[in-house]
Amino acid sequence: MLAHAQLSRVNDGLAIFDTVMGALRTGFFGAATFLVVVCAVDWAVRTRRINPFGKLARFFRQTVDPAIMPIERRVIRAGGAPSTAPWWALVAVVVGGIIVLSALQFLRDQILTAALAVQSGGRGLYAVAVTWTFSLLQIAIIVRVISSWTGASPYSRWIRWSYSLSEPILRPLRAVIPTIGMIDISPIAAYFLLQLVESALLRLA
Repeated sequence: MLAHAQLSRVNDGLAIFDTVMGALRTGFFGAATFLVVVCAVDWAVRTRRINPFGKLARFFRQTVDPAIMPIERRVIRAGGAPSTAPWWALVAVVVGGIIVLSALQFLRDQILTAALAVQSGGRGLYAVAVTWTFSLLQIAIIVRVISSWTGASPYSRWIRWSYSLSEPILRPLRAVIPTIGMIDISPIAAYFLLQLVESALLRLA
């Protein structure tokens, strides 16, 4: 009876969470739509499709360009054209928003899973422990791969944990899996291998 009451409270909390998520998605879509317009106008100003000496251009140089400056510096360091900075800023905001919304949805799913596991007893808790462990390892591999694409330092405090968790798995695989040209496919093999091991362990529950 107590477990059912706890599950009911969790469901009530998740209902509120879903309402907030819906509002966040709507707000994110509206903000993204607004940013598309802002970035398009700023790009037009930078490429002189709009009079660079007009009031609109001066307004964007004073208000929008300072906000985009950090991304513009990265674009320039990467050899890109400064005029593309507004579009890269838009990509960064959209990707960041998607990551935040996905992380919140993942958190919601894990809360529900944990509540159901508690109600199911020992087997449920075992299944949750296995699922969370292997999900963390797979996330570490994904973060490591993405960071290698973007050139992020493996010693960064935001990235270092992914190397610490994934290296014990990838090191032995690299010894037996050859690269394809310059591409290391051991992370792909590790990801699917983790899925297989996770499935095998869950069948033991």
